[in-house]
Amino acid sequence: MKIIIINGPNLNLLGKREPEIYGNQDFDSFFLQLKNHFPNIELSYFQSNVEGEIINCLHEVGFSYDGIILNAGAYSHTSIAIGDAVAAINTPVVEVHISNLAAREDYRHKTCIAPYAKGVIFGFGLMGYKLAIASFL
Repeated sequence: MKIIIINGPNLNLLGKREPEIYGNQDFDSFFLQLKNHFPNIELSYFQSNVEGEIINCLHEVGFSYDGIILNAGAYSHTSIAIGDAVAAINTPVVEVHISNLAAREDYRHKTCIAPYAKGVIFGFGLMGYKLAIASFL
């Protein structure tokens, strides 16, 4: 099974950025833990702060991978283009957010990706990524 995690803007700052919301662990070390926890899954990871690069990645993997875990960060709430890219591909997408969107600012309550996703997981911290992987098994 081939699964990719695609993280959007500012998620390269995990462990440094607003630890009271996003925690203290950087994503690279967490990704190594994920690979160890799911040794039979071919896991890959892509991160970009650029909307078009996220769309290009979705197009590249969206017809050949078994699953995509997408945390588009703030683009989730603003990018119709990323939502359209998810709608256009065949690979199922699980949208993940580290924080509890329902407990945050009103503009974070809706995403442009959710209508096209297999499911949405939010509010469980980095554990949401593990839950997303498990949803593909």
